[in-house]
Amino acid sequence: MAGMHAPSEVQVRYLPRSSTANMIVGAMFVIGLGAFVVRLGQDSASAWTSYVSNWLFFTSIAIGGVLHAIATWIVKAKWNWSTRRVSQSFAAFLPISFVLLLPMLALGGDYFPWVALMETDPIVQNKAAWLNLPFLVTRQIVFVGLMFGMALYFVYHALRPDMGLSQEAAGGDSARSGWRELLTQNWRGQEQEEVASYHRMTTIAPAFVLVYAVAMTVVAYDWIMSLEPHWFSTMMGPWFFVGALWGGTAATALWSVYLRTQDKAFEQGIGLQQRWDLGKLCFGLTVFWTYLFFGQYIVIWYGKLPWEQAWIIRRSGEEWGAYSATVIVLCFVIPFAGLIGRKPKMKPALLATFTSVILLGLWLERYGMVAPSLHHEGDPIFTIWHPLIGLMFLGLYVGAVRWFLQTFPAMQVWQPMVDPETVEAELADTRAGASAKQRA
Repeated sequence: MAGMHAPSEVQVRYLPRSSTANMIVGAMFVIGLGAFVVRLGQDSASAWTSYVSNWLFFTSIAIGGVLHAIATWIVKAKWNWSTRRVSQSFAAFLPISFVLLLPMLALGGDYFPWVALMETDPIVQNKAAWLNLPFLVTRQIVFVGLMFGMALYFVYHALRPDMGLSQEAAGGDSARSGWRELLTQNWRGQEQEEVASYHRMTTIAPAFVLVYAVAMTVVAYDWIMSLEPHWFSTMMGPWFFVGALWGGTAATALWSVYLRTQDKAFEQGIGLQQRWDLGKLCFGLTVFWTYLFFGQYIVIWYGKLPWEQAWIIRRSGEEWGAYSATVIVLCFVIPFAGLIGRKPKMKPALLATFTSVILLGLWLERYGMVAPSLHHEGDPIFTIWHPLIGLMFLGLYVGAVRWFLQTFPAMQVWQPMVDPETVEAELADTRAGASAKQRA
């Protein structure tokens, strides 16, 4: 991995535009929106449960993909030179996600059980400093907005230098030209822009990781853990945001395999090394997700405390037990057994299959985090309405990513400057000091 380098010249290539794909994406959105409206009339609580859990999943995938790009930037990874832009493209969904969050903030007591309990339950009353709607709305807007804003700022600086290198390859496309003009305001020259972007991305990346951990923990506490206000777990935040990184990495691998089928340059650029490392990351995060899940479970089980056990018992009982077992099979058993060998990481079809299983498992997991806490005895635990409503979010997510990769170079053209490694820098300083002493 240390010996991987990008080619001296990266071809400027875009995801080809497709009217058929646009029609499919549009149809998914229309069907999903229609299903949500119909379900609202039938059972508004069920409709909003599906809406929130789908929002949690697709937002996790989008921000997790950006985190994947930022994490590999921090460690100066070279192997992913051809897939950086894939992870960055997920940022196109973030403004949409923020708009989709706004109606959720108006749900109040229709979604949060603690609103009604606040008048009579002393335990909930003791948590009033956190469990109150004005503070909830404020912190969601502030933390989610800050996290999304920093992610977009990082991706903006990753895109800006490419605008100076891709002008001739745009092919007279008005949309690409318009965005190029917008992103190259106050242009200072190619070399200067690359250096400036490199330093700003390197500065903001560690700060984003910290904001991401806090913001995603707040999201998990508010939209998942507060649904059972007597229950609490300090592991909920890490479990949730590591799952998002895992999903973003799996989605990066899946989109990368898809890109290989669209252009010869993508097929050559997204080669064995990229698939191999993406597969290893997906496998490693499978194990880490399971570790966090079990780490939360074992403490609750061993402690035998009623409040802590309630959340687990509800999801492992007769009604939800089979559902939870399915999630574990999809999120751990299949990807662990499937990705542990070499072949699945090397073969595009196998890698796409196992990353799709991971994403399906995470989608079911997000629903399983929310729905059991709001479920009423006798109601079905899962209906066709949930995936139908999910089509609205899927259409918006796929449409946003396709728009990004069609508008901006789908492989990052400029490559980051090479910093000397710490040891090499220290040796250089030592040699310079020794030479100075000799001259003196």
